[in-house]
Amino acid sequence: MFECTQQTQPTLAGDAQCSQLLIIDLLRHALRRHPEQEIVSRRLEGDIHRYTYADCYQRTCQLANALTALDVQPGERVATLAWNTYRHMELYYAVSGIGAVIHTVNPRLIAEQIQWIIDDAAATWLFLDISFVPLLEQFANELKTVKGIVMMCDEAMQPELEHIWLPVQNYEALLANQPQQFDWPVFSENTAALLCYTSGTTGNPKGVLTSHRSTVLHAQATASPELLDLRENTVLMPMVAMYHVGAWGAPYAAPLAGCKLVLPGAGMSGEAMHELITNERVTVGLGVPTIWLTLHSYLSETQQQIPSLERVCVGGAASPLGLVKTYDERYNIYWQPIWGMTETGPLACSAPPTAQLLALPKAERYAIQTTAGRACFGVDMMIADADGKPLPHDGTTSGELRVRGPWITQRYFQRDDPDTFADGWLATGDIAVIDRHGYMKVVDRKKDVIKSGGEWISSLDIESITSQHPDVNESCVIGVKHPKWDERPLLLVVPNSGAQLDKQAIYAFLEGKIAKWWTPDDIIIVDSLPHTGTGKLIKNELRKQYLNYLTEQSS
Repeated sequence: MFECTQQTQPTLAGDAQCSQLLIIDLLRHALRRHPEQEIVSRRLEGDIHRYTYADCYQRTCQLANALTALDVQPGERVATLAWNTYRHMELYYAVSGIGAVIHTVNPRLIAEQIQWIIDDAAATWLFLDISFVPLLEQFANELKTVKGIVMMCDEAMQPELEHIWLPVQNYEALLANQPQQFDWPVFSENTAALLCYTSGTTGNPKGVLTSHRSTVLHAQATASPELLDLRENTVLMPMVAMYHVGAWGAPYAAPLAGCKLVLPGAGMSGEAMHELITNERVTVGLGVPTIWLTLHSYLSETQQQIPSLERVCVGGAASPLGLVKTYDERYNIYWQPIWGMTETGPLACSAPPTAQLLALPKAERYAIQTTAGRACFGVDMMIADADGKPLPHDGTTSGELRVRGPWITQRYFQRDDPDTFADGWLATGDIAVIDRHGYMKVVDRKKDVIKSGGEWISSLDIESITSQHPDVNESCVIGVKHPKWDERPLLLVVPNSGAQLDKQAIYAFLEGKIAKWWTPDDIIIVDSLPHTGTGKLIKNELRKQYLNYLTEQSS
């Protein structure tokens, strides 16, 4: 038996049984209550895969037996480079179910960063979709701890990996002939379960390690009316990737609620989204604003509608008023803001369509829909001044947003960062206001990172690489407004005295050194950059000057 952990010793302990909150029990709950509910996936093999929660559980048991046969031990990290599919879903449950840790890796990063992350996590196995083979070939032979690679595809689709030294196996072959039942171990709910790395801001990315307890509690909150309000008749399609903060908890919350789960695979185009939404009658979608802008652009071009879709739950970037209004007035779809970050599990607050909110005049409702919403049960929020002292929640006073709760991380994986985790709070780095009703709105960022399409871009990393060009004297990267991606990087460069430098030369120099989506949208050659008395760049001044540069150039 395991003892319940307590922050303080109670004067009189209660007599409730002390069972453990374990992730596999979410899927076992779906097996008991919703065995015939569907999970639908678009496969990289080119077809649509359809099976039930009962089927998912059976294959998860087979996968757990296969992992055991591979000698995966409790606490080991099993890495994935994979899209949103049923196979990735099975890994979510089988890996954590045997007491190991699933380590989802972002394939949008460059090969060098991916290799560093896998090495830092000391992953022992790497499961990946076939679309990432060209990426894998760039770093596979340099991995320090990985014992083998498993290709997530049908055996007939298995590619030849002639230049990779590690043993390569096939996912379906691993599952074949494995028992369809598994004796799931019982262990402490505080056991590690999922490892996600933040996008690098300054230096290397940081790992966030969740537990079974935090994940189950987050799933309960996510399914509740205060966040996504998932029900048995909900058809949920997470467009946010399963490699990015656990697809905002959708693979865990959907089985708990018993709702149909639609997984889009690599289909991120407007046409692909429209097809799945229409064919599967999707009612709720999850994704960053750019995803829903992509869908809107396709619907506008083709003059089509999506009558089944009732809500789009949007996070990762600020909700633009124009899209909020468009989705309401053109499609009769409620734009539901949510907020969170890798460190917050991730979901912490939202503004769901309550009867009270829907009764407001549209202008007032839209104003709320462009906030981040209100904290759900379990999450505390405050704003603090530079000394960490609380500031009033009056809707106008701004300060650094701090959060705490049972699924908020308290440290980074294998790293110390006392400034971020002080006095039991997570200092988010966002500057926000909170009004008297609890609605929070992010108004600025503490650091000079750029958030493009829901993903972070490091200005300092781009500056560091640019500075290595022999004709560059100094450079500065700032985030400026972009009509589609919320923000995009703009690079300002001061050439060396007497040097003839143009932006094409800088683009050529950056190619292959940063992820393609980090590439600045424009490069401006300038004579000088503003500095403080201590020599630091005054980025605020530059942001004010160039804030609308890209939108003005495109008009």
